[in-house]
Amino acid sequence: MKYDIIVIGSGPGGYVAAIKAAQLGFNTAVVECNELGGICLNWGCIPTKALLKSAQALHYAENGASYGFSAENVQADLQAIVARSRGVSATMNKGIEYLFKKNNVQVIKGFGKVLAGGKVEVSSEDDSKTVYEADHIILATGSRAASLPFAPIDGEKIICYRQALVPDRLPKSLAVIGSGAIGSEFAFFYRSLGVDVTLIEFMPQILPVEDEDTAAQISRSFRKMGMKVMVSSSVKSVDTSGDLCKLVVETKRGEEIVEAEQVLSAVGVRPNTEGIGLEELGVEMNRGKIVVDGNYKTSVDGLYAIGDIIPTQALAHVASAEAEYCVKAIAGKNPAPIDYGNIPGCTYITPEVASVGITEKKAKEQGLDYRVGKFPFTASGKATAAGSRDGFVKLIVDAATDRILGAHLVGDNVSEMIGGIVVARNMGVTAKQLVDSVFPHPTMSEAIMEAAAASGNEAVHI
Repeated sequence: MKYDIIVIGSGPGGYVAAIKAAQLGFNTAVVECNELGGICLNWGCIPTKALLKSAQALHYAENGASYGFSAENVQADLQAIVARSRGVSATMNKGIEYLFKKNNVQVIKGFGKVLAGGKVEVSSEDDSKTVYEADHIILATGSRAASLPFAPIDGEKIICYRQALVPDRLPKSLAVIGSGAIGSEFAFFYRSLGVDVTLIEFMPQILPVEDEDTAAQISRSFRKMGMKVMVSSSVKSVDTSGDLCKLVVETKRGEEIVEAEQVLSAVGVRPNTEGIGLEELGVEMNRGKIVVDGNYKTSVDGLYAIGDIIPTQALAHVASAEAEYCVKAIAGKNPAPIDYGNIPGCTYITPEVASVGITEKKAKEQGLDYRVGKFPFTASGKATAAGSRDGFVKLIVDAATDRILGAHLVGDNVSEMIGGIVVARNMGVTAKQLVDSVFPHPTMSEAIMEAAAASGNEAVHI
């Protein structure tokens, strides 16, 4: 059968591309070998947030006395927590299925491989193969968990995020290798449920892409909840032969042995580019990722790539933005280019982390003339009333233009606040304009205005 557009993969890049293509009048099909919604919806962004919400609810119940009520014998029901998480994913999965039907997107179940001449070969579970044709083919095959060569994931003693999402029991101890968003979120979740957690990071700080002040705040928070945090620490080997996994870790103080019942490998992701026909077609690659032009075209005519398989940020919202742009470009709509310097990032621990733009360290390295404005939530009436005073808003402001170079937020629900700063940066809003704007009181968001005021040495309002 012939289509205008075939999308391979139905994650946040693939399903957005397919739906947008159908809405623009293209006869569209999406090829998917697993659940609709991809890793993000089924094994990543969505189910982890459900787990973390349960951890947050548990924290409130355990600390009910702080809010004026008593909750006795509060215990976590692991099976119920996991079941809720899977239910959330199932609900969203049905939502994608509904949107495909509503927009007349044809779903082709199976593994897709690109052939020459605008063809896609789909292998079904019964090993039968069907070839489809399309004028345009969009690759959105996403990524999977990476592992260390000396610590391959076995699903039992050494696990990745997929096994961490659906544990049938809690280990007594867990070593987490890697403190990016995935590692930090799971470290927080398991520690919240009483697991003895050791978080190991190769870089000098946890959450390596975040501002140093952010990392320091979260490090204090993790240690306060009883987590062991190791930075500038390199795992040299993992021995799984005994009852406990034995990790040899090289630290600044020398070699150290860490023992844990399980090890969670959170050392990043690998693009799913194998077996989909790239080598046979001679698609240009660079360090395992597909090379694309400004319209996400590959080196092969009619073939496009978006999301984790190209050299941009491996984030769900980035893949979705690239999907929109790619399809609009195919339709001749001349979309506005994506500003990759204005992409927000969030980590959904407690307190949450959200940021956009450059860190203060980057500003120094680039020799920029900048000012810093910082407002702590300890001074916020709303944060104090909510019992969530940990964190701050930190703005890095260009000294010459007064525009926001970077924003770094730590606190309750700051992932819901960062979007406003993304819009402000996109529109060139200055720190003075933020100060001159009226924010609602009392809210967490008014800390943005206060940080902007502090960047210009103005008096705080609350």
